[in-house]
Amino acid sequence: MKIYVGNLSHDATEDDLRAAFEPFGRVDSVAVVKDKFTGQPRGFAFVVMPGQAEAQSAIQGLNGKELRGRSLTVNEARSRSEAPSRGAPQGGGRRS
Repeated sequence: MKIYVGNLSHDATEDDLRAAFEPFGRVDSVAVVKDKFTGQPRGFAFVVMPGQAEAQSAIQGLNGKELRGRSLTVNEARSRSEAPSRGAPQGGGRRS
């Protein structure tokens, strides 16, 4: 299961996340998302855990917990097709 980790401190590393998630089960991968131009962390990451039950346990156990001074937002990652498009119009229509 792919897990989204938000509100991540810019000081948090992949090793920090791995250490936080491993008590709940095996961690296949950790990726801190970085800005493609500056290389600076963007404040979120993705963690992949192979076991569904372990991943759910990690979500419940870590959501709202503090890591490097920030309260984490942890939930199941949505696929890109489910997430709102950044450039797409969000409605509103014409005004009279």
